[in-house]
Amino acid sequence: MNQPNDSSGAPSQAMAGTLYALSAFILWGLYPIYFKWLGGIPPLQIVSHRVIWIVVLLGGFLLLAGRWNTVRRVFADKRLLSTVVLTAMFISGNWLVYIWAVLNDRVLEGSLGYFINPLVNVFLGVVFLRERLRPLAWIAVGLTAVGIAFPVVSLGELPWVSLFLGFSFGFYGLIRKLAPVDAFAGLFCETLVVLPLALGFLAWVTWTGESLFLTQGLGTDLALVSTGLATAAPLVLFALAAKRMAYTTIGFFQYLAPSMHFVFGVWLYHEPLGWQRGVTFVCIWVALALYSVDGLRARRRKG
Repeated sequence: MNQPNDSSGAPSQAMAGTLYALSAFILWGLYPIYFKWLGGIPPLQIVSHRVIWIVVLLGGFLLLAGRWNTVRRVFADKRLLSTVVLTAMFISGNWLVYIWAVLNDRVLEGSLGYFINPLVNVFLGVVFLRERLRPLAWIAVGLTAVGIAFPVVSLGELPWVSLFLGFSFGFYGLIRKLAPVDAFAGLFCETLVVLPLALGFLAWVTWTGESLFLTQGLGTDLALVSTGLATAAPLVLFALAAKRMAYTTIGFFQYLAPSMHFVFGVWLYHEPLGWQRGVTFVCIWVALALYSVDGLRARRRKG
């Protein structure tokens, strides 16, 4: 996605951007409730439907918008296509594990995964893009490592769900930076790549009588069909926000969704937090605060 143009400084543009960003991250924040609604359906069936309906929805959008040439360009460029195949693996794996976590009462672990994602991005930037960090950012990364290591040492448990979500989305973002494809065409191509697998899997479960589509009532069927809209709607709102406000400003909204997941996990779904996991969250929150302060200082110096 191109860097947004924030030069107009118009208050109405800033207000609209704020509302779009809030709407996008609130919708992402409501994902646990949405996927809990589909709790009787196996995660792989949900992800397969998500792929199919995203292809239908975004395919129609790109066709009506006259942007089909972007899709042709991706599939005509072998190097670009291989990149899209790789990002498709990361994003579909991320979806599958997150939905599995929600349906198995591990919303808090999913929340932690998206809290650590910004710091994972920092780590990946250092390792793969040779980016240099200031001391405060290094402290933030170190605190993150301490927070993740604490339950391993104290409980003998590796928070694999959180790590998988944080790193899979981190690698997804890192590789997408190298692919010159906009968000909508990129997501469409990614889901189109895995569409044969989704269709084949759903055909198989239908043949074996295990498919729950068209068997659980209209509400469940509509929820499965709307997985495409539930994925595309916040993406559209995010894109609208990015055009109206600085990308760095949008970054502060990214903590809203995992914060909502945390609240839902503790107070709505009554998942046990425990002091060990509490220490992990505190370490991550302090790390994010330090990283945010470091980013603000850097921007002020540049300004």
